[in-house]
Amino acid sequence: KPGEQKRSKEPSSLQCMHLAVVACGDRLEETLIMLKSAVLFSNRRLCFHIFAEDSLKPEFEKKLKEWPSSYTKKFEYNIYPITFSVGNAQEWKKLFKPCAAQRLFLPVILKDVDSLLYVDTDVLFLRPIDDIWHILKEFNSTQLAAMAPEHEIPKIGWYSRFARHPYYGTTGVNSGVMLMNLTRIRNTQFKNSMIPSGLTWEEMLYPLYQKYKNYITWGDQDLLNIIFYFNPECLYVFPCQWNYRPDHCMYGSNCKGAEEEGVSILHGNRGVYHDDKQPTFKALYEVIRDFPFEDNLFQSLYYPLQSKFLDTVHTLCGRIPQVFLKQIEKTMKKVYENRVIVYLGANHRY
Repeated sequence: KPGEQKRSKEPSSLQCMHLAVVACGDRLEETLIMLKSAVLFSNRRLCFHIFAEDSLKPEFEKKLKEWPSSYTKKFEYNIYPITFSVGNAQEWKKLFKPCAAQRLFLPVILKDVDSLLYVDTDVLFLRPIDDIWHILKEFNSTQLAAMAPEHEIPKIGWYSRFARHPYYGTTGVNSGVMLMNLTRIRNTQFKNSMIPSGLTWEEMLYPLYQKYKNYITWGDQDLLNIIFYFNPECLYVFPCQWNYRPDHCMYGSNCKGAEEEGVSILHGNRGVYHDDKQPTFKALYEVIRDFPFEDNLFQSLYYPLQSKFLDTVHTLCGRIPQVFLKQIEKTMKKVYENRVIVYLGANHRY
């Protein structure tokens, strides 16, 4: 059966923060670094839902088993095959990037999960997942998903200039970080452009794709934009520091929230972790990748990061290093304080 490993008895999943990711092709390392960033900083227990091609499953299991027990006890994980419950699987697979459309089917596949955070493989957490998880409590009675805008400035946004289909708001939304109340999604009838009455999420996906497939560029993200264009009351929009991409600094700084609070979740799309176009993004990725799990966070993560950033000050994103460092510094201080308090508390008992 898919996903049998590391099962723990219910109701642990109720205390769990559920995190889903879809990994295909060469995305193994990227996914593991994303999971590592989640485990390094989070407080509550995590449940990982990893959707992966069959060839990647043994690799994931092998790598996750190599992590030290002080970290593996903070999470459980399930690995699932790539499956599409409606429509033509080959068509879904070819939509935008291989397997990306899998995220559209999470409400259908994970029937026992109430809420989850979906992220792309190229995401890094710079603060505890607990903090974005709390946003679920801010949903009003009609909201069932949360995403950040695709852009802050309509005149340089992609959707506002080029889209040939309906999209949410003035600049569209980016689906690389998506908080979802799956129970609400499963129970909602969605307005749509196909029939006058509402359709369930599962009923809507394939006809929607068939209707718009000749007009969409970004695959499943475009379909989500179309859905929330017709159902704007269902979407909670969170600020750009929760999905901070190269677009936010490569044309000058256009994410005010990150300037004030620092980046909370870094999204290295456009392949920037693996080339030299945005050295600040690459520096963060490499430092988290190379961090030995049980080392001191300041010595082996924060200080190397600061010195790497000195080499990037001549770049557009590197001019604002505090944007990248503010949250991670705050988070590490908290982690450090918690450990010191726990350690002192343990010693006081004797």
